[in-house]
Amino acid sequence: MRLKGENISFGYKKNNLILKDVNISLGSGEVLGLVGDSGSGKSTLCKILAGYENKYQGKVSIDGKKIPSKGYNPIQLVFQHPEKAVNPKWKMKEILNEGHLVSQDILDSFGIKKNWLNRWPNELSGGELQRFALARALSPNTRFLIADEITTMVDAITQAQIWNIVLNIVEELNIGVLVVSHDRNLINRICHDTVYLKDIAGV
Repeated sequence: MRLKGENISFGYKKNNLILKDVNISLGSGEVLGLVGDSGSGKSTLCKILAGYENKYQGKVSIDGKKIPSKGYNPIQLVFQHPEKAVNPKWKMKEILNEGHLVSQDILDSFGIKKNWLNRWPNELSGGELQRFALARALSPNTRFLIADEITTMVDAITQAQIWNIVLNIVEELNIGVLVVSHDRNLINRICHDTVYLKDIAGV
């Protein structure tokens, strides 16, 4: 299975493109790094690939087929700031199982404690919230994970723990991962290959 973004162009103004004719490809089980300067369009490209942004030119597909607009999205995007991706009026157990029932094995893998489920988002740390976000994203129906700076806000030990868990799960489920990070050491350590946005952005 292969996720492709073909000839992707995007700009807030017609003559001011952030991305121009970008081509990117990610296969099942592949861990691909995406590196670029701040403001270069990395997060925008992630949103386009995951279906969060639809005002673009080009094509996004899985094995040549358009991404389904209804039902579970096989491309899951996890953001740098997990607190922005949760409903502050919901308890964590409601947030966790919003789209599907997360297995106990996944919860155990991420070290999510039972008493956390009855807490509000503002009662958890950023690292704890990110574990919830990843547990929710790594469904058996997920085919691709887009990880946009997901461990930037945590310490080095927590970063290593989170990535070890993620890599074990995606290997088991044969999920392709796009890793967006400024951390070249992390990219070099966990990715099979690396794409530099300046080389493919066309602007």
